Amino acid sequence: MALTLKDLLGSSTLRLRLIAPETLSQDALADEITWVHSSDLPDPTPFLDRGQLLLTDGSQFPPDGSGLGREDEYVGRLVEHGIRGLGFATQVLHETIPAQLTEACRARGLPLIEVPDRTPFIAIIRFAADWIAREQHAQAEWSLQAQRAIARAALRPDGLTSILGEMERQLRCWVALFDGAGNYMRMPVNTPVPSGLLPGVTAAARAALERGERAVVRPEIDGEEILLQTLGRRNRLRGALVLGGLEALDPARTDIVNSVIALASLALEQTRSLDTARQLLRAGVFEQLLAGRSDVARNTARQVWGRLPPDPVVLTLARPVGQRENLLEALELLSDDHRGAVFYAPREADVVVLAAPAQQAKVLDVLGRYGAAAGVSDGTPFAMLPEALGEAERALARAVELERAVVEFSETAERGMLGLLRSEQARPVALSLLQPLLHDEQGDGGQLLRAVTVWLAHNCAWERAATQLGVHRHTLRNRIDAAGRALGLNLDTLHDRLELWAAVQFLDPETTTAP
Repeated sequence: MALTLKDLLGSSTLRLRLIAPETLSQDALADEITWVHSSDLPDPTPFLDRGQLLLTDGSQFPPDGSGLGREDEYVGRLVEHGIRGLGFATQVLHETIPAQLTEACRARGLPLIEVPDRTPFIAIIRFAADWIAREQHAQAEWSLQAQRAIARAALRPDGLTSILGEMERQLRCWVALFDGAGNYMRMPVNTPVPSGLLPGVTAAARAALERGERAVVRPEIDGEEILLQTLGRRNRLRGALVLGGLEALDPARTDIVNSVIALASLALEQTRSLDTARQLLRAGVFEQLLAGRSDVARNTARQVWGRLPPDPVVLTLARPVGQRENLLEALELLSDDHRGAVFYAPREADVVVLAAPAQQAKVLDVLGRYGAAAGVSDGTPFAMLPEALGEAERALARAVELERAVVEFSETAERGMLGLLRSEQARPVALSLLQPLLHDEQGDGGQLLRAVTVWLAHNCAWERAATQLGVHRHTLRNRIDAAGRALGLNLDTLHDRLELWAAVQFLDPETTTAP
């Protein structure tokens, strides 16, 4: 334990006595004294550090009273400099402590201690030096024993769990580990994060991981300061270690934290290597399913992860943007939480997920968290998995094209491409294209728009469209040419006719039927 005023005042050999304030709070008595220094300078603060105890025989306060009035300034400088207390030697130059000095210490709250003439300053300094030396030796011994305990924990089969548990015991705190995706890795034998703090701690861990930097941060969550250290290399973070309920970290405790961070980083790197091997195995299992060798795939999956999802399954093909490794870790956790209902496998730059329909919403939630675009097939039996993959590929291509998070194959198959366009709110684009006809200053826009609409409705057949409009077919052709010029389209080409046809579909019926 650190040296305090209580320890000095409690020493029977030093015989020190508190003069002012007459009573001290427990906090003041427990304040650490880093060293004891003696000086009779009028201003000794340039030679002192915060937390020290100052001893003086009072020569800066002449007994004849010529220095009267300096006491308050003197005490004020000591308080502002963070001095823990003032020891004043009596029966040396002063029979008693000057009353003005006592009053200044009482007013400023600076502990004033009487040092009797039979107690030399060197005895107080030696007492402090011996105490601090014992404390440093005890810290070194504790650090050595703690390091040995953590090293032994690392050799156990559940090395990472044991390391974190030993860290909790040594530092008397709670420890939380998050994977690279920001998911809380609950250790079965470790103290859990207090439930009230878990949302804030999780958010802080994910924010630190998203920055992709090795960092130590000390955020305050619900009034409690935590220590958060990211693990791994820059842009390849493996996780985050969070400590809460900590006492002040002295050098010995800091060494313990650094050791555990190094061991945890190594353990997570080893886990990542195993995960890479498992992902390759997952890719192999999926290729076996595509090839129709479902028995081999099911047997392999059962031995490593448990059974595959039952028929029918929903196949989702996802394309990660920039957090592929973190996404794979999140899918690993999801498949662990829902064994037999979710299976995933990397496939070149994409990721394929097979899920029971009941779990599909959770799959999309994970994909959305990491900004992955996804194409979703209809429910399908394993025997038709290649067809489902084709559906998901087409839906994914559409999702990328439209910059959407998710597109289901049913949107393109059942509602058609135009229905998919409507779901993307293409009406503003169509109105922009047709604006020259809708807002023609000469008043011909409505007539041209009516001609275009009827002409397209008759599959661009001139005679039938002209008959419905009650004009000659040459008049109709002139109007169509005028509309093309106004819109900047060449309506003799199929491409531009289709462009115009698609835009007209988004007009209100009353707009296109007006005379």
